[in-house]
Amino acid sequence: MERAKIRLHVDHPLGQGQAVPLTQDQAHYLFSVMREGPGSKVALFNGRDGEWTAEVAEAAKKGGRLVCLEQAAAQLNPPDLWLIFAPIRKERTDFIVEKATELGCARVLPVQTDFTNAQRIRQDRLQAHALEAAEQCLGTYVPPVDDLVALNALMKGWDPARRILWADESLVGPAETLSGLAPGPWAILIGPEGGFSEAERARLRGLDFVTPVSLGPRILRADTAACAAITLWQAALGDWR
Repeated sequence: MERAKIRLHVDHPLGQGQAVPLTQDQAHYLFSVMREGPGSKVALFNGRDGEWTAEVAEAAKKGGRLVCLEQAAAQLNPPDLWLIFAPIRKERTDFIVEKATELGCARVLPVQTDFTNAQRIRQDRLQAHALEAAEQCLGTYVPPVDDLVALNALMKGWDPARRILWADESLVGPAETLSGLAPGPWAILIGPEGGFSEAERARLRGLDFVTPVSLGPRILRADTAACAAITLWQAALGDWR
């Protein structure tokens, strides 16, 4: 069966013959915006059961029902990598969340640092961006996006078993090779546009579970640094090998 072009994330079990109800927003998108109707094929994923091809069984303005026909792709979960980043301008923060989803992060954690410009975020909006990114790039997993938390508070409760790869902007030089790092649960830490304060830098350097690395001979914007660091980790320790 040809893979359906329209994809929807649903919070419902998926399996052979499983009926899946649509929310009002999903029904509006599918039937009013995309002009689909009974018999149309739709790709569904829920972050657990892979992607399933489903057929529209009932269509209405405020709801509808799909029925799963067959699995189109197995569940593909990302490696155990988290992204910790300081929010920047709205559209660039959206970009970071989208690319973290596409590049294979299992969780996204926005943090407030001494030089972070944003005092608050719309966690629900960023989660929606992660969901859209998974829908558009044929992903079957949507990483949870946490609400904003202070970096110091996050570090106080941090499990040292999950090591942190710190993209230290002061280490301008050849990009680090990560092949010598031990596999296991990791997180990547990216700072704000103004970098980390001296107090933050001193604290991070004093934590045994934090490894500072260089991302190359150029100072990178925060959103570029996030993509570069995820790529380096995925190539050395992730599922790109």
